[in-house]
Parts: sequence; C-alpha cells; structure tokens
Amino acid sequence: MSDTPLFDPRDFAIAPGITHVCAGGETAALRRHDVAMSRYLHDKSSGMAGRVAQEAEVDRARAGMARLWGVDTGSIGFVSNVAEGISIVAESLDWRDGDNIVIDANEYPSVAGPFLLHRHPAVTMLQARGTEPDRFDACVNERTRVIGVSYVSYLTGERHDLHALRALADKVGALLVVDFTQAAGYLPIDAAVADFAFSACYKWLLGITGVAVAYWNRDRQPAWSPASAGWHSFTPGLRGYDNPPTLRADALRFTRGNPAHAPVYVLAGALDYLAAYDMRAVLAHVQALTTAMLERLRALQLPTLTPADTARHGASVCVPSSRAQAIVDGMARNGVLTWNGQGRVRFSFHGYNSARDVDRAIDALRAEWN
Repeated sequence: MSDTPLFDPRDFAIAPGITHVCAGGETAALRRHDVAMSRYLHDKSSGMAGRVAQEAEVDRARAGMARLWGVDTGSIGFVSNVAEGISIVAESLDWRDGDNIVIDANEYPSVAGPFLLHRHPAVTMLQARGTEPDRFDACVNERTRVIGVSYVSYLTGERHDLHALRALADKVGALLVVDFTQAAGYLPIDAAVADFAFSACYKWLLGITGVAVAYWNRDRQPAWSPASAGWHSFTPGLRGYDNPPTLRADALRFTRGNPAHAPVYVLAGALDYLAAYDMRAVLAHVQALTTAMLERLRALQLPTLTPADTARHGASVCVPSSRAQAIVDGMARNGVLTWNGQGRVRFSFHGYNSARDVDRAIDALRAEWN
C-alpha cells in the first residue's frame, strides 16, 4: 500500500484537510474541467463553426472511450444515462410471452428497471440470490433473453466474472448487457465480452452527470436496430420521408438528439487525463487500498459486504450498518467524505488516494461506530 497517491491530488478540486473516499458516488472534479466548460461555452457562442467544434469533441471523447475499453470508435455512442441506454435495448427486442431476464438480486435499478416495467408482454425477472460466484447458473434457462449485470456491484463492491456470464449467455442464446459504471476508470475493461454495455461518467471516469457511454458490439449483434429514434440517430443529411430514413451505421444511433455537449467536453478532458495511466496500475493502486481497508476492518471485527478476494471486488469496501447515514454524516463533519445508501457505508478509492486516507477513514469510522 503506497503512501503516495498515483494521481497528483493537486489536479483535483479537493479542499484542504478533506479525505475523499467516495468515488463510488461522485469523484472529486478535475481542475481542468473549468477549461473544458469554458471551451464549450465559447464554441456554443460561435455559430456553425462552434457546432463543428462540438462534433469534433464528441469524436474525441468516443475515441478516448474506445481506447480505454479496447474497442473500435464506431461501437461507442452516448446516451444521457445508463437507464436510457438499457431502455433502448429493452424496447428493441422482440419479446415473447414467458421470456425472462436474469439479474443479481442486488442489481442496480438502472439495469433492472427497463425490463421490470416492460408491459407487452410482461418480462419475467429471475433473481440470482446469495454470494456464490456461480449463482446465475441456476436461474438461466432456455427462455432467458438477457443476462443483465453490473460488472462491479454498487451495493457490495463485488466484481462479477463476465467471461463466465458470457459463456452462460451463449449457451441459451441470450444477450449479455453490462453496466460498467462501478468499474470504468480504474479496471481494465474488455467491453467486447458484452453485447451491449453502458457506463455513467461521473464516477471513476472523472466526468460529470448528463452523459453516459453506450457500447454496441456490432460483431455479435450486427443487425441490431433500436425501436425508436430521433434526428441524430439517422444518417446526416437525409431529408423527406418518402423512403424510411437510414439509421447511422455506428453506435451514435443510440444518441437520439444532440449529445450533451458540455459533459462530453468534460469527459474528453477526463479521458485524456486517464490515458496517462495504465489501468492495470490504477487497479493495483486502488486494490492495495481496499485490501488494507478490509484487513483493518477484520482486525476491528467490523462487518463488510465486500468479498476479500481481489479478483472478486473492485475499488469499494462496503460496511453494513443500520446507522449508515449518521455515520457518514459524522465522518463528513470530521473531514472524511464517504457514501451512504441501502444501509451501508461505502468507502471507494481512486488514484488520488493513499495509505493515509485509509488510516484516516478507519479512525473516523471507529469514532462514529458506537
């Protein structure tokens, strides 16, 4: 465990005296975002030349995400949030009575919700329960159309074996739809394991809310088409409706209207920042901190929901408590920023953290625990 952060903390808007260990909720903002927002506002005010600049920034952000996820630029598009992207996939499928989707019982609502509320026909939702790595096996059957999963759980910090889930989906001809939100930005990601994948950008990707990444695996799903579209989904330059408009050939068909340009400018700058670091190094750094945190919790005999095996967790450690909100509030008053929700205190690390942050987080937790 390093006493030195991997990222320079001075690059981030972290107030003096604050220990920021809540990346799973919101990361601290990069100071370079001020410049990105100013450039966007300048371009927005510059007429048609400004729109050309905005489109160039979209292309730059797409290329940055493609490099980070090891895929081609054409497979990357943008939606406003993960739930919107997964809804577009859910609405596009030809559902039949009796079809089901398989999710983890603790899955994030943005993954489950678009299927849960599907009406015509209703989609059966099968939940994998427990903590065993192979718990999905008992749920998947010949009527499974989708396995929906967060690579890393928002609730427990558990990391799922996507290659095992890919093999399970292939057995029954199901889609594998992945939410990378709690993983993108510190975990090496091979997005091509999924048929469709999404990620919010305001956590470890160091962006802000308003835009999310949408990935379409065109090798696995070459004929995929959304069930609805907007002007941006169609090939540019089309006019008239005597013949059906042609959809874009790439993942920008996900983007029904203008991309959220201001968050895209911020994301492009954040991806430039992350490109200076090997994700394997970022993962090693944050997992040295999670491992130390888990060891300290065990020594104090405090409970955790997070698997100890580094192959089965990400950058978060989750501590269950009926007093979670009071604990988070008390720690914040003492300068340690953590995250609450669903009855657990979540400690999440990124490259700007160090061993000192683990020490301070543990001390603040002990002070609030009783």
